[in-house]
Amino acid sequence: MPATKRATVYLDPDLHKALRLKAVETSRSVSDLVNTAIREALAEDAEDISAFEERAGEPLISYEEMVKRLKKDGKI
Repeated sequence: MPATKRATVYLDPDLHKALRLKAVETSRSVSDLVNTAIREALAEDAEDISAFEERAGEPLISYEEMVKRLKKDGKI
């Protein structure tokens, strides 16, 4: 296991209970579950940032224009 850092995290009591139960059910540690969840959240953020960067050059459309387009296309 790579070097780890200790951190104090304050959890809602119900979330903490659910996390402990999941740890027991899955034979994993609470730390492992938390690390996995954080990695997944950060990976999702990285994907979102990439998608925004890819679309940065696209022309903007106003909300009003979009609603009109949806109505014209029979989608609303």
